[in-house]
Amino acid sequence: MKNNRWIVKIGSALLTNDGKGLDEVAIALWVAQIAELKRQNIDVILVSSGAIAEGVKRLGWKQRPENIHQLQAAAAVGQMGLVQTYESLFAQQKIHTAQILLTHNDLENSQQSNNISATLDALLAMGAVPIVNENDTVATEEIKFGDNDTLAALVANLVGAEKLIILTDQGGVYDSDPRQNADAKLIEKISVNDEKLTKVAGRTSGSFGSGGMYTKILAAKTASKTGVNTIIASGKTQNVLTRLYDGEYIGTSIYC
Repeated sequence: MKNNRWIVKIGSALLTNDGKGLDEVAIALWVAQIAELKRQNIDVILVSSGAIAEGVKRLGWKQRPENIHQLQAAAAVGQMGLVQTYESLFAQQKIHTAQILLTHNDLENSQQSNNISATLDALLAMGAVPIVNENDTVATEEIKFGDNDTLAALVANLVGAEKLIILTDQGGVYDSDPRQNADAKLIEKISVNDEKLTKVAGRTSGSFGSGGMYTKILAAKTASKTGVNTIIASGKTQNVLTRLYDGEYIGTSIYC
């Protein structure tokens, strides 16, 4: 039985205006929408990327490094700014936040995953918004490949979420790459088992994120294992979260 929990994942390109530093104006808009969802009795767990991109900016680097330990260091620096920004903006909405840093190993270990689930349950019961990110100082899986898409799906599985919402800088899943084909058409609704999904999802991503549309499709497939439907939509769409709550079709709906 599904509960009223939404997992909302926001990618690095959105959060940092494609690497220019945290976009507090845009983040404030998503925070306001999450606050409105909570007023509608939707429990939201936010899976946030952006730490590495923010760290790169804070450290004055011109581009995202390739060295894994430099990436981990950038994530540690950037995480400070990311958490400060969320704490400040949610406080304006009178909502407490909680930082949850996870690795895949945490979620694969049954005892640890049970502890994580119990903690998330307690935080949601308190009315807080858990903000989940990869623990980049000890794990490298998401740094190398995924940009937290997989992590968001695993959290959705863990808490029995109703929906996984992946906000990206693309409008959704298209029948061909819209950056190369001006006639590409948005796929509004598709079964997670439709072979066309993986065929049309390219692996490419922006310079400040490690996940392309391919990893988002894989995340949707992972989420579907516990019956979680996924929506991939543009985070730049005005009031995207509250409009999805109102039943509008935005982006691509991937159903089980």
